Amino acid sequence: MAASPTTQAGLPPEGSFTGFPPALFEFLEELADHNQRPWFLQNKHRYEQDVRQPALAFIRAFRPHLAKISKFFLASDRPVGGSLLRIYRDIRFSKDKTPYKTNVGIQFRHELGQDIHAPGFYVHLEPGECFLALGVWRPDRAALAAIRQAIADNPAGWKRAVSNRRFQAVWTLEGDSLQRPPKGFPPDHPCIEDLKRTDYVAVADLEESDTYRPEFVEQVAEAFAAGRPLMHFLCNALQLPF
Repeated sequence: MAASPTTQAGLPPEGSFTGFPPALFEFLEELADHNQRPWFLQNKHRYEQDVRQPALAFIRAFRPHLAKISKFFLASDRPVGGSLLRIYRDIRFSKDKTPYKTNVGIQFRHELGQDIHAPGFYVHLEPGECFLALGVWRPDRAALAAIRQAIADNPAGWKRAVSNRRFQAVWTLEGDSLQRPPKGFPPDHPCIEDLKRTDYVAVADLEESDTYRPEFVEQVAEAFAAGRPLMHFLCNALQLPF
C-alpha cells in the first residue's frame, strides 16, 4: 500500500504537532547572519528538520480548526504552493539581493485566491517578531474599490465587525492608508478613516515562547475565531463565499 501524503518523506503524521522548536529561531538567526546560498545548502538539513517539518505538522494539525472557522480557507501541506510560504526571496525587482527570507510565513488563504494578496489568515515566525494577521493585504484596485464600497454602503456592519469586544481584545487594525479621502467618498463619511486604508489587515502580537507549546494550535484557532467577523465582511465585499 502506498504511504499517505502525511507520512511520506519522513514527515510527521497528521496531528503530531508538538510545538515549534527553539532550533527554528536559532536557524533563522544564523541565516540572517549568513544569507548566502553556500551556507544555506550546507545547513539545508537543519531547515528541513527544524523549520519545514514542524511548519507542515502545524498546518496539518490546524486544518480541522480552520474548517470550523470557515470551510472555504485552505490548510495545505503541499511542499510547493501550499500554506507554507517559500523560504526563497523574489529578488527580481529588489535592490536587496539576499536570497532567503529570515522568517517563516504560513498563510491559510481563500480557496479562490491566487496569491498572498487574497483574503487569508497568516502566521509569522521570526526572531524578535512573531505575530498573527488576517484580512486582505495590498488588494488590487478592483478589490480595494469593492471593500471601500462595502464599508461606505454598510458602515454599521463594518463597525460591528471591527469594534466588537472579542475582536478588539485580540486584534489591531494596521496597514497603510491614504492621507486624503479616496476619490468618490465624502470626507465626512462616518468611516472615512477606514475608507482611506489601502490594507485591510488586523494583527495580533505573539511571544516567541507561545510557539513552543503544543497548545499553540488552539491559541491560534481562538485568535482567528475572534477575527471571523472581519473576514466574513471582507469576503462578502469581494463576493467570496465564507
